[in-house]
Amino acid sequence: MATTIQMKNDNTGIIKNGYYGFSWTTFFFGSFPALFRQDFKTFFGTFAVYLILGLVTFGIGGFVAGFIWAFMYNKYYTRKLIEQGYKFVGSQDSINAACAAVGVSNV
Repeated sequence: MATTIQMKNDNTGIIKNGYYGFSWTTFFFGSFPALFRQDFKTFFGTFAVYLILGLVTFGIGGFVAGFIWAFMYNKYYTRKLIEQGYKFVGSQDSINAACAAVGVSNV
């Protein structure tokens, strides 16, 4: 199950939610959570991969890829936010847990 942590970009002041853990929304809705998070490159990329794998394997490949991607997407998205200058906001315990789960040093 995914855990939410707030992230803030000090340059722009924009606050977004970062996530880590299994993404049930990605599992059930495929690439659409990326679209709702305005992660357009990931949306189009995963949609194309799901479509191609689904067509070639009669849907089984798309399902398997979606299952694997559900384990990876939240961590990937949160790391992209960190690359864009976002930092974790909250208690030190929640920041430490997020850093450990995402695999980054305390930012």
